[in-house]
Amino acid sequence: MSHRISWLRFAAAASVAGAAFAAAPAHAGLFDDNEARQAILDLRAKTDNLTSQLSAAQRTILDQSNRLDQLNQQVATLRGQNEDLANQLSILQKQEKDYYTDLDTRLKKFEPQQQTVDGVQGIVQPGETDAFNAASQQFRNGDFKNAAASFRSFIAKYPQSPYQPSAQYWLGNALYALRDYKGSTTTWDGVVKNYPQSPRAPEALLAIANNQLEQGQKAAARKTLEQILAQYGSSSVAQSAQSRLSQIK
Repeated sequence: MSHRISWLRFAAAASVAGAAFAAAPAHAGLFDDNEARQAILDLRAKTDNLTSQLSAAQRTILDQSNRLDQLNQQVATLRGQNEDLANQLSILQKQEKDYYTDLDTRLKKFEPQQQTVDGVQGIVQPGETDAFNAASQQFRNGDFKNAAASFRSFIAKYPQSPYQPSAQYWLGNALYALRDYKGSTTTWDGVVKNYPQSPRAPEALLAIANNQLEQGQKAAARKTLEQILAQYGSSSVAQSAQSRLSQIK
């Protein structure tokens, strides 16, 4: 009887141990699932956090990109404005230069200028060249009467002019064209006496000689032509004087 009770106790203990052994794996599996679930939740939280950070970084990059585009547009606008200002400045500088150039040109018309006339330098007064050219144009147009008056007016108004030898020479030609032979000879003679170094002097002597020949004054003409050869032998007029001299008989 006691042996049976011992066996039953052993059997009961074995049964409890088996039940405990069978229940142990079930508890371990449950614990592993919780950890995995927690790991997944943690990973998901980290992923969400990273996604949020990535989105924030993308927004920052986009904002920076937009700002950079705005800055580039502003730079392009400023560059265009700078080019416009540079062009305006260039135009203003050219206008200013043209203005002062024009002003200087106008002022020079009211100031004496050094000028070379017939190879001789001299001081030309304002309006002097215009007056001489106007008288010369009248002569070229065949208006000898008004040309003579204009040359006389010029000679009286500009006594120190470097145009004086030419003005007197052409006055003599205008008088000659008006058949004032005495007046023309007197005028040309004044060129020779007053401006012996002028290239107009030998021309005036040749004109006097031609005038004398036309009036039949051969001896006087010969003397005048010989004077040209003696004083102005190297001039271009000398050859004409020699030719005329050889024709006088």
